[in-house]
Amino acid sequence: MTSMSSISRRGLGLAVAGVAIAFATASFAEDVRTIKIATAAESKPLSWGAIGVEPQGYEPDVLKAINAKLPQYKFVMEGAADIAQETGLATGKYDIATGGYYRAPAREKQFLIPEAPIGASLIKIYSRKDSGIKEMKDLVGKKIVPVTAGGGIYKFATAWQEKNPDYKIEITASSAGIPYPDRLKEVENGKYDALVLPSNLGEQTVIDQQKLNVQASEPVAINNTFVLIHRSEENKALADGIDKALKELKADGTLAKLSQKWFGEDITTYMK
Repeated sequence: MTSMSSISRRGLGLAVAGVAIAFATASFAEDVRTIKIATAAESKPLSWGAIGVEPQGYEPDVLKAINAKLPQYKFVMEGAADIAQETGLATGKYDIATGGYYRAPAREKQFLIPEAPIGASLIKIYSRKDSGIKEMKDLVGKKIVPVTAGGGIYKFATAWQEKNPDYKIEITASSAGIPYPDRLKEVENGKYDALVLPSNLGEQTVIDQQKLNVQASEPVAINNTFVLIHRSEENKALADGIDKALKELKADGTLAKLSQKWFGEDITTYMK
């Protein structure tokens, strides 16, 4: 065999190998499914970052850790307003939505929800440091910041009232949508006596940065929070994968580390 013939054969072999590698790479790329995710846009440190800005916070970091365990997917996140999240998830614009969501019968019918929680929502009472308010019973006769009509806090307060009929608290429902940093200021200036909210929305950061004379109570209620997934046949495998990944991340301490990083406490100790 001449040296020229040998070189030609070698070149042909390399070319064939190159085509095979390129084909395999293209095939792998086609197998990786892009998953579009809506995260909370203004809930620091839970999650924040408007459209076009890389989301940051506890939930985005957990989603990245999940994606590392599920290489068959490519998670693409963007911040979205609360109402846009669930609407987009229902229509299929988004495959996943996260934002401190509770499990509820209506959501279980509409969406796929993994069994394993992504976090825990600690409901606390925010009041002036000299108010003496420490628990729900202390809210009797107090003026409480209106809560979102039909929202988680409204349902919690209503259920608490039913279980404690001897303590009459006045909870007003509102759809005004006033940002919670402004509500905290209204508590400090005396417009309201207390604000009841989950503590994972960044209230303590606002209190510290603005030096507000406001304090948080110990948790008056604890709720697991979940990933919501658009209901479809192809998303069933996605839901199962996320459920398995979340269980592993809790077991290996990843969720605890991320919780300490963003909330300054280990919320996994509260996760049921």
